[in-house]
Amino acid sequence: MRKLTLLLPLCFVITFPLFAQIGVGSEKPTDAEMLFDGSREMLDEKWTYWDGPRLAATLPIKWKIVEDPIDSGTVMSSNDKDGAGGKYGAADIVTKKEFTDFRLHVEFLVEEEGGNSGVYLQNRYEIQILDGDYGLHGMAAIINEHLPKEKAYLGLGKWNAYDIQFRAARFEDGKRTEKARVTIYFNGKKIHEDREIEQVWGGANSGLDGGNDGGKGITDRPGGIKLQAEGHSVLFRNIWIQEKEIIDRNTDF
Repeated sequence: MRKLTLLLPLCFVITFPLFAQIGVGSEKPTDAEMLFDGSREMLDEKWTYWDGPRLAATLPIKWKIVEDPIDSGTVMSSNDKDGAGGKYGAADIVTKKEFTDFRLHVEFLVEEEGGNSGVYLQNRYEIQILDGDYGLHGMAAIINEHLPKEKAYLGLGKWNAYDIQFRAARFEDGKRTEKARVTIYFNGKKIHEDREIEQVWGGANSGLDGGNDGGKGITDRPGGIKLQAEGHSVLFRNIWIQEKEIIDRNTDF
């Protein structure tokens, strides 16, 4: 954790923790990389369709750049026709760059009732976006494994923010020795604290290793940040990532 130190008279030294900014509108730290700034140029430069077994979409990416319905600027919509009917994996987009440990910020707005998408860490572990559902397959769940501690969703037509710190699974001689771990803030509220993630859910169409041993066969490969298309209008903006090496077996921040 970064710290701010103040030098006071008489040689007293007081050190305060300097917490990372979280929530809607959080600015990218100087050492972080912007993954999506609202522009078509950055979408094409840093993202592509995930080449999974169900891929139906073809480049260039058909996710549209649209006007931000709340603030100035432009954003992107997940409403790709090739993902219609809930066909996850048919038109999902993923960063061209792959990551291991990181701090991630994603802002999203659900435009319609039941709007469905998801944020995938390492193109494996889904943090759900689903309007109207707070179950293990619902909003802000670490899908099928952990419920959020509280309901922090701001509702339809409003910008929401996930702030995520992720530590990838660890391996020795090709065997997993430590599971992936994650801490998540949702609109500034800590909803998951240093949770272990067991597996990939949803089969081979879901993400990396989804087809290995029913999703339990996690491999030692970095993965991109993936956003899911299921034929719903979910908007995204202000996505940035800060690469880290998290030595300690703890993701809290």
